[in-house]
Amino acid sequence: MPLSTSFLRASAVAALLALPAVSAHAEETFVVSNWGYSNDFYEPFIFEPFEKAHDVRIVVETGGAPERLNKARIRGGVDVILLTDKFSQIGINQGAFEKIDSSKLSNFDELYDAAKNPQGEYGPAYTFGRYGIVYDKTRTDTPITSWCDLWRDDFSGAIAMPAFNTTGGPLTVMMAGKCAGSDAFEDPDTAFAKMAELKPNIVKTFSSGSELTNLLSTGEAFIGLAQDYAFPAIQAANPNIGWAELSEGDFRMMNTYNIPKNAKHKDLALAFIDFSISMQAQKDAAIELVSGSGPVNKTVELTPEQASQLVYGEKAVLSMQPTPYDKLLEVNDDWERRWNDVFGR
Repeated sequence: MPLSTSFLRASAVAALLALPAVSAHAEETFVVSNWGYSNDFYEPFIFEPFEKAHDVRIVVETGGAPERLNKARIRGGVDVILLTDKFSQIGINQGAFEKIDSSKLSNFDELYDAAKNPQGEYGPAYTFGRYGIVYDKTRTDTPITSWCDLWRDDFSGAIAMPAFNTTGGPLTVMMAGKCAGSDAFEDPDTAFAKMAELKPNIVKTFSSGSELTNLLSTGEAFIGLAQDYAFPAIQAANPNIGWAELSEGDFRMMNTYNIPKNAKHKDLALAFIDFSISMQAQKDAAIELVSGSGPVNKTVELTPEQASQLVYGEKAVLSMQPTPYDKLLEVNDDWERRWNDVFGR
């Protein structure tokens, strides 16, 4: 008989409590920097059991990624920071983070290879997400099976396109280069000429998931370029919308844990990361947070219903393209100028 979720969670907490606690003075504070929108999950599932096991009080600093990264790097006082892989790469480029000794993470070997050291030895990923194409499957007789299908003649005025300053803008430029038979990093002229050819198919650009949801729910657009965190709201508004199965694969999105160089409790930060990538913590996150929270621990087992909105399982993880933020950040200013030349500001 399957064990209940509550029993498994109690067992996970008991196992955490059985581990040798990293020493910290009673009621000393341990500072976690995150966005704040998921703290209803973190409080009971991560923070409270960790506080109890290590006799420490967690203080959470919240805000947008740019301000939190700058605060952690310049002012200090943050022990572990949660970031998207774009902003963790920015922090790495700025020399803001400690390298992490993975031998001190007991759960490290349970991670998918793609999550272990996605940006060098600066911290594992703790969730998988995806960026790809969603569309109303009742509005076309021919399925979308490639990024290059965006340029089809029958998609005139059909596409909701992300703005350049979103996650998806530069990734779309990468695929434009590939669809033109070139590499956008080596030959941006060809990639942006291909982007210009896409203009007749774009009905509107968007800068947020809510804008995309509105465009697809009203039918103003029936194709959108989306991250999976936005998909549940999109599908709730229009159940006919689903993911395209792309021959080149979606792009792999990740959130990462990083330890600032000026962190006060680096050993505790390692223990916190280790607990957060454990099988039970990962399973809880996948079930409770759902979209954008695909587990990075390969021992997590989910039901088909639980996994339906997630990047889940080895096949799904391996099918995705890596997102090369190290290269994207180098060309960002040039590509933004070129984008504005094509689409206007």
